[in-house]
Amino acid sequence: MGLETIPQVVLGNSRRFGSAPAYHVRGPGGWEPTSWEGYAAEVRRAGAGFAALGVEPGQAVCILGANRPEWVIGDVGAMAAGAVPAGIYTTSSPGECAYILNHAEAPVVLVENEDQWLKIASVRDRLPHLRHGVMMQGGSVPDDPMVMGWRDFLARGEGAGGALDDRLGALRPDTVGTYIYTSGTTGRPKAVMLTHENLSWTASQAADLAEARQSDRLLSYLPLSHVAEQMFTIHIAAVTGIPVYYAESLDKLLQNLGEVKPTLFFGVPRVWEKFHAGVVEKLAENTGVKAKLVERATAVGRSVVPRRAAGLGASFVDVAQFKVFDRVVYSKVKEALGLSEARLCVSGAAPVSKEILEFFAGFNLPIYEVYGQSEDCGPTTFNVPGRTKFGTVGPPFPGVEVKIAGDGEIIVRGRNVFAGYLKDPETTAEALADGWLRTGDLGEFDADGFLTITGRKKDIIITAGGKNVAPKLLEGGLRNHPLVSEAVVVGDRRRFLSALISLDAEAAAHFQKERNLLGPPEQSEEIRAEIQGTVDAVNSEMSRVEQIKRFTILPRELSIAEGELTPTLKVKRNVVTAHFEAEIEAMYAD
Repeated sequence: MGLETIPQVVLGNSRRFGSAPAYHVRGPGGWEPTSWEGYAAEVRRAGAGFAALGVEPGQAVCILGANRPEWVIGDVGAMAAGAVPAGIYTTSSPGECAYILNHAEAPVVLVENEDQWLKIASVRDRLPHLRHGVMMQGGSVPDDPMVMGWRDFLARGEGAGGALDDRLGALRPDTVGTYIYTSGTTGRPKAVMLTHENLSWTASQAADLAEARQSDRLLSYLPLSHVAEQMFTIHIAAVTGIPVYYAESLDKLLQNLGEVKPTLFFGVPRVWEKFHAGVVEKLAENTGVKAKLVERATAVGRSVVPRRAAGLGASFVDVAQFKVFDRVVYSKVKEALGLSEARLCVSGAAPVSKEILEFFAGFNLPIYEVYGQSEDCGPTTFNVPGRTKFGTVGPPFPGVEVKIAGDGEIIVRGRNVFAGYLKDPETTAEALADGWLRTGDLGEFDADGFLTITGRKKDIIITAGGKNVAPKLLEGGLRNHPLVSEAVVVGDRRRFLSALISLDAEAAAHFQKERNLLGPPEQSEEIRAEIQGTVDAVNSEMSRVEQIKRFTILPRELSIAEGELTPTLKVKRNVVTAHFEAEIEAMYAD
């Protein structure tokens, strides 16, 4: 018997889990639950609602909003109706929204609030396929005949259960289940077509790998347009029955973490870097005996935790000290982060530095790195408890083949690999060669089968001397400093490498306040000296031609609004180098 599709699983969970909570939202009196019976009923009504609006099987439904139940109900409901949901990042401009709506040819868009609808309304004359807008719960409904409220939308699905059952029954494993629009570090985003089998199989494998169970808790806070958050919030939650808590906002993340205390937690590197900076700042307040206690505790943690993560034992003395420190040091740090009950913390979507992993290991908070891409539903390789090496991205995901091609490129084959890019057979043929997904990433396996990412084919810098340099390690090393928000190494066809560095605004302000420094932080000699020290440390690990000779501190942080970062905070190199062309040229002027 084949795997059920995600909408079939969700609707089946009404019987399987009944009155157990499927999700929670933060209300005036605390976290308010909705049962699996209630969630399944909402999905059924939403699916029937899309059908009533004239959405045909195979057509797209776009979703524009922050993490909340209606996003997921709309997504799973669309799949149940045989339609294909496609998320749009809330940070997208009206023009970017128009591109996705037109590319997907979506007749319906589900939006969070009036602000998001205004983006759509401003480009309506460029949207020939769009017929309906649906507002999520709580959003005021604009006076517009094209738009309806959430309750009116669900009411459309009343009494249409039979038609929906027919559509559910027609779903096949190789039917496209969702479009993931890549955040696009170069050019327009591409629509990754993931099948129902891709989603169900990957979620089931991931749930088994994480030993996920119904008693776990998830906090949904990263953009649901991204495959990783969808995998946790929608698909893994469905196949395991794990209740999802919807964070109020990113600004309230720490508060919500403290209330929910998730047992499974996924973070992108920037989240872990922010946590790291906060812990470092707090620890700096310790002096004397307390500071020495923390220093010893972290040393023991960094010895014991990586060994345990790798499935190895530790010395009797270290284990004895570890138990004491877990009670008096580690538990307090984890409690402050809201991760006191987290049994599996994961980092993915971009490279995280080994130093960050080692730092948190020092507080008995192992973070397991996953590597992958939208084109294989998120996981290609995965470090997991008992089989982990910090600094690598782990062994292949169970059931997936991973190899290194002759040119060093990582290639992948398995049931999680996508069906292709929508309306782009040429790019699909380039990405899928002989059944293998060509990732565009460079890597190497060690003797124990752990993969290390060494760079990205398109990011390789070729210096004037013909030396190929992958900037990943250099940039990761620079970002380890709390003051550094982003680092972009440049030097293609140049005599030497240089770097553009943006400061973390909060960290820079704190640094200046502590030292009574005035003026713009990018002009501070003390801050420049700090960055120089980090550059020197990074250079010490590199050959001469791979060393950064000059750097410029930028007057502002890189931003999504300026088009320099994707919604998942990946750097768009071409945009950054265009925006700061004058600063780059100045570093090579003499």
